[in-house]
Amino acid sequence: MPFSRKGPVVGVVGATGMVGRELIELLERRRLRVGELRPFSSGRSRSFVNFRGRRLAAPAPDAKALAACGLVFLVSSDKVSLEHGPGLAARGVWVIDDSAAFRMDPDVPLVIPEVNACALREGRRLISGPNCTMTGLAVAGAALNRVVGVREVRVASYQAVSGAGTAALAELFSQIHSLSRTHLRADGRAPVLDPGQASVLPRAIAFNAVPQVGRIGPDGCTGEESKIAAELRKVWSSPRLKISATAVRVPTIRGHALAAWLTLAEPVTPARARALLSKTPGLTLCSANDYPTPRSAGGKSPVLAGRLRQGATSREIALWIVSDNLLKGAALNSVQIAEILQKRGWLK
Repeated sequence: MPFSRKGPVVGVVGATGMVGRELIELLERRRLRVGELRPFSSGRSRSFVNFRGRRLAAPAPDAKALAACGLVFLVSSDKVSLEHGPGLAARGVWVIDDSAAFRMDPDVPLVIPEVNACALREGRRLISGPNCTMTGLAVAGAALNRVVGVREVRVASYQAVSGAGTAALAELFSQIHSLSRTHLRADGRAPVLDPGQASVLPRAIAFNAVPQVGRIGPDGCTGEESKIAAELRKVWSSPRLKISATAVRVPTIRGHALAAWLTLAEPVTPARARALLSKTPGLTLCSANDYPTPRSAGGKSPVLAGRLRQGATSREIALWIVSDNLLKGAALNSVQIAEILQKRGWLK
């Protein structure tokens, strides 16, 4: 495996996207040793990234150049991951994939380091990262599930537009600009906005809430709602867990928020739940009368939680959760996995 005294050769496919740029910034300031960085873009245009004071070209992915890496981060599309991931892993390259391509493959570990780092194996070089929405829920509820047992989850997510990509953000800003001259009516009543036009998201997103993230399937659930359920069961190793999810796109920029109700195997007081959550790795629990918001979570590494309270029964705990979808939901989680590989001496 390619290695220098400073660290392995590291490839990043999707380096010029939002998640890719966050990942490269993390590689500059975290513990992971990087001997050489090889960034790759879609190749549709001449692209560059900055790393350690140097401007590096980011060409289209090249199979030979990727195979010469010791570690490759895939932060592009399912298609690109399917094209490169399995082949690189078969050649001994460690591959950490941020797409949905392999998450439900039983032979590919789906890993959130604070929750199930034990799923990592030296012989399994292809590793999948989780859905950015599910990540906050998995971290926040991990201790309750481990100590008490979670039997059922009901969750509503309020997802930032950045989760849909750069084009969706541009559409949000364009719509806001178009509506910027809207004022209160002369009679003091709030204006009624027309439904608006949308090309990237299913509906106009500015000053709106859209209860559709992904395609709606035959069962009435969207792709995002199905992912949350399936991936949480895998990460928690809870195949019988009951999950009801509603995913809503809201006009925030970054930071996914969730309102969650967890039904436990036995009665739990909010005080006991607070004690468990306060010791959860990767989670910052707000004080009783405080709570996080997407704006307060933006750019923050940990998952944030608040509004912890008793639910409808003595076995139910209600919780408000926020995490940065570009960091802990994607780039940071991938880098944390790589740091574990390096700590265990597997990147050698």
